[in-house]
Amino acid sequence: MTLELRNKRFFKRLAVFLAILGPGIITGSVDNDAGGITTYSVAGAIYGYNLIWTLIPSFIVLIVIQEMNARMGIVTGKGLADLIRENAGVKATFFIFLGLFIGDIGNTTTEFAGVAGSMDVLGVTKYISVPIVAILVWLLVVKGTYKIAERIFLLFSISLLMYVVSALMGKPEWSEIGSAIVRPQFAVNGQSIAMIIGLVGTTIAPWMLFYMQSSVIEKGLKMKNYKYSVIDIIVGCTATVVVAFFIIVACASTLHKSGIQINEAKDAALALKPLAGKIASHVFAFGLFIASIFSATILPLATAFYISEAFGFEAGIDKKWKEAPEFYTLYTSILVIATGIILLPNAPLIQISLWSQVLNGLLLPVVLVCMILLVNKKEIMGEYVNKPINNIIGWSTIGILVGLSVMLLLMPIITRIWNSF
Repeated sequence: MTLELRNKRFFKRLAVFLAILGPGIITGSVDNDAGGITTYSVAGAIYGYNLIWTLIPSFIVLIVIQEMNARMGIVTGKGLADLIRENAGVKATFFIFLGLFIGDIGNTTTEFAGVAGSMDVLGVTKYISVPIVAILVWLLVVKGTYKIAERIFLLFSISLLMYVVSALMGKPEWSEIGSAIVRPQFAVNGQSIAMIIGLVGTTIAPWMLFYMQSSVIEKGLKMKNYKYSVIDIIVGCTATVVVAFFIIVACASTLHKSGIQINEAKDAALALKPLAGKIASHVFAFGLFIASIFSATILPLATAFYISEAFGFEAGIDKKWKEAPEFYTLYTSILVIATGIILLPNAPLIQISLWSQVLNGLLLPVVLVCMILLVNKKEIMGEYVNKPINNIIGWSTIGILVGLSVMLLLMPIITRIWNSF
């Protein structure tokens, strides 16, 4: 094969990949939303480097789960919500999605809390920043197209890498990080278990599974595009975990070392100023702002997608309001509710943020069970059913999450019994 022919083939493959690029990277990047940044920041401030190890199994599971979603979407041409309704029935679907809907309102509220907090650090009140962002986000989805939205989302994804800069300015101790990953040291109690569930819940969020599959369908991918879709997923998952790693490192190397406790990502941005400098503080705050806008767009969009799919309504950014009224009404309602909560004077934003991530972790096993059962059905997937390794990782994840959830619920009883001896 001549060099010229090789170059032609390379650029042809690159062009195909760039055309397919999007669903994996966007879905992965949105996981690093305001709630995720808050959870990573609090984990770094409280536990230092000792919970970084959770990112390793999360990374593996994230790739496996998103690959399942992409494969199901490509093979069936249907969203996950649609498949759940067809196979579990309307009644079971209603109760599953009611919990997810409540959780996603909390998650969307968290995104606008991120907008409010980040702009407050930069000197702008939430009564100005939140309504303006909400209107811009609404216009992008309702008046824009999928292609335009996807390009903006990819730009947002790249912007999240600024957390690497913020972390490096904190001068982390790499030997301590390596030691903490290999031999983490932390007390096992209700707080640490809730934090681990929150870290997993924000890295692998239930709504992510629905959005990934819907975006593959929206993009019109076919099985001939599958290998490029997998590369897209791996790149997206890698970016997700890298950003999460550096957020934890930024807070662990500064706040934890100084004994500073925080409740939200905004506190982390403010606390970084005297420890790592004004630039590090503003970079952290701006990263939170970008992530919050990004996720405030995607999260309610994903919710509107999967609820519309579950109950047979038309859905899609490329459709006009009159073609998909239920879809756009759901999207608008979630934005209005979340914005309204944020603008309340004494709204418990910190509790909403942290517990929405824990709720993600509690709901995730339910959605995973549905998904793994579906992807193993030959009448649905044909020859593209799961391989044994996919099932081992998937069912192990469900078992671990259920075990952690049970421990979280039983921890107060266990502690009381232990203290009685």
